[in-house]
Amino acid sequence: MPLDIDFIRSQFPAFREPSLKGWSFFENAGGSYTCQQVIDRLLAFYTQTKVQPYSPYPASMAAGRKMDEAYTQLSAYLNVDEDEINFGPSTTQNVYVLANALRPMWADGDEIIVSCQDHEANAGAWRRLADRGIVVKEWHIDEKTGILSLDDLDGLMSSQTKMIAFPHASNVVAHINPVREIADIAHRAGAIAVVDGVSFAPHGLPDITALGADIYLFSLYKTWGPHLGAMFVKRELMRNMANQSHYFNAGHERSCLTPAGPDHAQIAAAAGVASYLDAVYSHHFDEEVAPAEKGRRLHKLFSDYEKSLLVPLLDFLKSRDDLIIIGPDNAEIRAATVTILPKNKSVAEVTARLVEQKLMVGSGNFYGVRPLAEMNVDLDTGVIRMSFVHYTTMDEINHLIRGLTIALD
Repeated sequence: MPLDIDFIRSQFPAFREPSLKGWSFFENAGGSYTCQQVIDRLLAFYTQTKVQPYSPYPASMAAGRKMDEAYTQLSAYLNVDEDEINFGPSTTQNVYVLANALRPMWADGDEIIVSCQDHEANAGAWRRLADRGIVVKEWHIDEKTGILSLDDLDGLMSSQTKMIAFPHASNVVAHINPVREIADIAHRAGAIAVVDGVSFAPHGLPDITALGADIYLFSLYKTWGPHLGAMFVKRELMRNMANQSHYFNAGHERSCLTPAGPDHAQIAAAAGVASYLDAVYSHHFDEEVAPAEKGRRLHKLFSDYEKSLLVPLLDFLKSRDDLIIIGPDNAEIRAATVTILPKNKSVAEVTARLVEQKLMVGSGNFYGVRPLAEMNVDLDTGVIRMSFVHYTTMDEINHLIRGLTIALD
């Protein structure tokens, strides 16, 4: 059964919101619309169980159960164990915590490899370890295509390599990296693979076990959920990391990587992401399977649908000689995040014309300063980014193409 776009959009209140009528949303890489299941859970928590959880009275016990559901249900979709999932205020904050937790495991002079294709969320905190005795090696991108080369990675590896940090897909280049291959390279050297999935997960939650990542991070507010960062850390790795919480929380999986108390309501609401996926799966498939298999099937369903929208958009962009597509122009190897640089008009002028036509797009550097700099893009000017997910329609893509034609001509 092909994706039922009407059913999908019925799950998102934004598409019934009068103030958004007539607008087409193409800044999903900055944050997606929220599904009804998440909104319902957040409202219920605040109205029924806004108390300290896990105490022995009914409202508190109910609050704890609602939080537990998020760990259980999301981990099942991600194909990992629930004690390997952590929540934090953002992916940037989670990486900052990880850097401090991992540093004591490494000796002065040990090496880490950090990609130059990353959003700064998965770059800045790692690079700061250079001030604390760690040798930071940069994995540069091709200045024309923005792609990372595995041959270049091989040249960076050494007996001192302890970590490779890279994105599943860049938020400006959008090339989908071969995570399993990179993780295997890391593991053969005795290193860990840290994957920034922020720009990939919105296109369908990944099977993390199949990817082989030791750490995988993404943002729930970009996967139709509350404003939290989600983080998978392999259990055996977590147990060797330095406790970042109160001393008495050492060894507690949900606490040791959470320096401050978590947002109880948003964690509880995060279970709504899994509930949404359950609803989509039940609508499209008859066979009952485990959540990890549901996730794999839904990922393909979403991916196939998004490619059907991405191809005509890329074809249009490739037909123009007045713009540059940042990253590959092949829909088979990139996510549905398309970044362009106009040649004849300024980024600000084109963006303003698009907004006049009720197109919600973003412009700037999107914290992808390192890849853009390596591709010789002026960071003050930036680029125009148009990103969509599986609730976008072909009519909206056509709206975008018409808008671009007017704005660029």
